[in-house]
Amino acid sequence: QVQLVESGGGLVQAGGSLRLSCAASGRTFNSYTMGWFRQAPGKERELVAAISHTAGRTGYSDSVKGRFTISRDNAKNPVYLQMNRLNPEDTAVYYCVADSAQYRIWPLAPAYWGQGTQVTVSS
Repeated sequence: QVQLVESGGGLVQAGGSLRLSCAASGRTFNSYTMGWFRQAPGKERELVAAISHTAGRTGYSDSVKGRFTISRDNAKNPVYLQMNRLNPEDTAVYYCVADSAQYRIWPLAPAYWGQGTQVTVSS
C-alpha cells in the first residue's frame, strides 16, 4: 500500500516556525515531483510549494514566497516544508503530494496524497 504520511504540524504563535516532513511507504518517490497543498476552513485547496525530482527547481505560491522553503532528501523522507514567519492566515491542513510528471512543477496533478497535518497559528 502506497502511503504519504505528514508530520510536524501543531500549534505555534504568530511569527514562529514549523517544519513539516513527509514520509513515504510502499514505493519510492525519487522520480516524482513533490509538493505541499493546504486547505483552510471554508477555502479551496491551495498549492503552496513544489519541488522537482532532482530538487533543481522549486515553485511557491505568492502567499508563502520568501517565508516557506521546500526541500527533499531522496535518501530519507521525500520532502520537507520549512515554514517561517507564520501568521494566522497560514492556519490550514497541510497535505504532502506526489506528481509522476517529472517535468511539471506548477500546477501539479498529484497521483498520491497524504492524510494531512494540522497547522494552527495563533495571533
